[in-house]
Amino acid sequence: MGTRTKRKPQLALRLDAAAPDVAARWRDGASLACLGATVTLRLDTACKEAMFADGQLHLPLPPEATPRQIQDAAESWLRAYAVRVISAQVVMAARPLRRAPPAVSLSFAARGSWAQPHDRGLRFHWRLIEQPPEVIAQVVERAVAALPKVEDSLDLFALA
Repeated sequence: MGTRTKRKPQLALRLDAAAPDVAARWRDGASLACLGATVTLRLDTACKEAMFADGQLHLPLPPEATPRQIQDAAESWLRAYAVRVISAQVVMAARPLRRAPPAVSLSFAARGSWAQPHDRGLRFHWRLIEQPPEVIAQVVERAVAALPKVEDSLDLFALA
């Protein structure tokens, strides 16, 4: 008397879906998002370090590099680029508010917001770099503006 219950269609879709092909995602000629545009990955043993030019990210890897090696190299460059771009935006957002730019770090959380304050400054999700520059600027401006103001302490030894 064992009656089987049918799976819900949504659950069946998730269970029956094939796992994404890592080799197709991380290979020479594959693309990834950066600043709202598409960047093409190129394996290039002629370069000594990752180099971005003309919409292509040249990675210093041989043609036989594994998908994991390609992913590691591409994401490493993308994260370093994210720090540079976001830090520059933080400096620009802090200037009109007449405050020192807070320190910038990256978050790698699976969930969370684009920007979060923490004890040493601001933490931004590293995938924010995939968004267009206007979105990055807006996220950074809101995060900097939301930081509490640092009150100037009265300097008892200041010269009058």
